[in-house]
Amino acid sequence: MKSYNDRTHLFGRIWDVIAIVVLLSIPILISNHLGVHPEVKYILKGLGPVAALFYPTAVIEIITYTPMLGAGATYLSFVTGNITNLKMPCGLNALENNNVSITSDEGEVIATIAVGVSAIVTTVIIAVGVVAFTPILPKITQSPVLAPAFQQVTTALFGALGISYFMKHWRISIIPVATIILVLLFAGTLGVGVLIPVGVVVSLVSAHLLFKAGKA
Repeated sequence: MKSYNDRTHLFGRIWDVIAIVVLLSIPILISNHLGVHPEVKYILKGLGPVAALFYPTAVIEIITYTPMLGAGATYLSFVTGNITNLKMPCGLNALENNNVSITSDEGEVIATIAVGVSAIVTTVIIAVGVVAFTPILPKITQSPVLAPAFQQVTTALFGALGISYFMKHWRISIIPVATIILVLLFAGTLGVGVLIPVGVVVSLVSAHLLFKAGKA
């Protein structure tokens, strides 16, 4: 397993670097093709507010997601994207269905396979959806009846995923859910990158205290 983990980190770092290079190459190639090169001061001016929000969030997400998904699944998730909506639910659901922990060798492999399959299926479905639904999608999303549903996709996804955990461990779910609700009541604009770490910390601390008190 040590050899597997070593190779996972090796190839994970390589593909992450390749992904970064490709992403940065796109605007550079476009600028070169059009002969337009923005001045550095304007780039920094636009980057500043975005970096202040997303750079800390990126660090927090790595710290938060890695213990939940394992090394292999985390590398795959950050290369393919859409972690919160798809990759993490798929990984956690696979671990739950196989009744294994991410700290085990089996859990590491299963989570990696689940995220990899999710990435492939997502790519195929998006490709098919773009071709098949492009002519009719505007009519569906702008329909007075169906439009509100498209604004609740993420909520419905996590509600369906979370209810099974809440029902099995309802005592330890009360405090984290109540905490997130209170945070949103006073700071409703906080992003997922902040809410998830807050929820994780509160969940760990409250579960530990309830376990020590014999209530969990």
